[in-house]
Amino acid sequence: MVDYQYKGPVLFIDDEMHIRLSAKQTLELAGFDVVCLENAEDALKQLEQGWPGIVISDIKMPTMDGLTFMEKAHDIDKDIPIILITGHGDVTMAVQAMRDGAYDFIEKPFPSELLSDTAGRAMEKLSLIRENRELREKLKNQSGIAENLLGKSQPIEQLRKLIGNVANTDTDVLIMGETGTGKEMVARCLHENSTRHNAHFVAVNCGAMPESIFESELFGYEPGAFPGNPNRRIGKIEHSSGGTLFLDEIETLPMTMQVKLLRVLQERSIERLGSNQVIPLNLRILAATKADLLHEVQKGNFREDLYYRLSVVMIPTPPLRNWKEDIPLLFQHFAQEASQRFSRDCPIIREGQIQGLVAHNWPGNIRELKNAAERFVLNDGQSPLAGEQAALNEDSQNLPQKVEAYEKGLIMQALEKAGGSIKGAMEILGVPRKTLSDKLKKYEIDRADFQEK
Repeated sequence: MVDYQYKGPVLFIDDEMHIRLSAKQTLELAGFDVVCLENAEDALKQLEQGWPGIVISDIKMPTMDGLTFMEKAHDIDKDIPIILITGHGDVTMAVQAMRDGAYDFIEKPFPSELLSDTAGRAMEKLSLIRENRELREKLKNQSGIAENLLGKSQPIEQLRKLIGNVANTDTDVLIMGETGTGKEMVARCLHENSTRHNAHFVAVNCGAMPESIFESELFGYEPGAFPGNPNRRIGKIEHSSGGTLFLDEIETLPMTMQVKLLRVLQERSIERLGSNQVIPLNLRILAATKADLLHEVQKGNFREDLYYRLSVVMIPTPPLRNWKEDIPLLFQHFAQEASQRFSRDCPIIREGQIQGLVAHNWPGNIRELKNAAERFVLNDGQSPLAGEQAALNEDSQNLPQKVEAYEKGLIMQALEKAGGSIKGAMEILGVPRKTLSDKLKKYEIDRADFQEK
């Protein structure tokens, strides 16, 4: 018999005393806290939303049968696992009960091992449901910068601190990081947590814009600036005045435009094409790059003076492989978003799937993780790293590094569940205090980060 870790209370309902006594003995020997009742009406009085246990109920009972009870119990909390028992072996009833939401269906007389094993599996499902609920609540309670930049790992705490230090200033910022690390999200956090948050956030992807239209798109133009064009156009730079201009993939900006952008940075003004009027700007510029701009300067691909103008403050975005302990929270967040967008129920994320997510090296970073979460929802909970993605799961980390990353993630999850309590985390992990203390020191984990604020 498998020893299931989570063992909440069990309500066992049967109108026959000898069955109640036998079941109580079996389940208590398996480590469960059991309350036996002879009718469903009394059981309903004990249930509430978020009740932390499972119910095992006979179907054939004098006043309220098990199917009616299950319907009423799921009206209270649809996630309570309910195991139904019958002595009549009705296959049609069994199939319908499963369709109506029963966790499982067993037939009298049943071996004690079957009862305790079924209860253990139901508890495992409930544990996953509770973890998902807790994660959803944490996501709801996030605010400000933390609402957009989820996680408790040291790299993310440092990123939030950097953003908080400069968000409410007019300093230009250079955001650096690999593809998919959330550079635009950082830019939006800087904007939304500044006094400019009520004005425009204008994002320009320099790498996606044809060179032939760069100047007109950025600077705008007056009527008649081009043959056959009678209209005025406000450029993106002018449109962002009072707010924030975000230039993504700045390393792809053509050299001729680098000169013009440098002047905008120096003068904080522009002239529309076809006009001699200087238009003053109230502007903050954020730029992002996946390249080493100093290396590009040395190769002659990027102006040195523009680089130093843009890099008054530099914010690096860490690759996901450097903060794997936050992957469970991030994956849950993206899965919830996907379930709402696709109008699907969010599947339960199983422990084995979490292990696979943490072991993966995520070359595509947060963007790849978000895609995996969407695939997980669309495939009804099948492995998000199945098929081709699983084949790509070999990475540069050796086995000890993978083990340490997974161990650190488990410790942080336990502290999260225990609200920062060392004793609670010890019980969840099943380790002595000294072992846990040594691990906290090794991984530089501060339990205070997990206590309720």
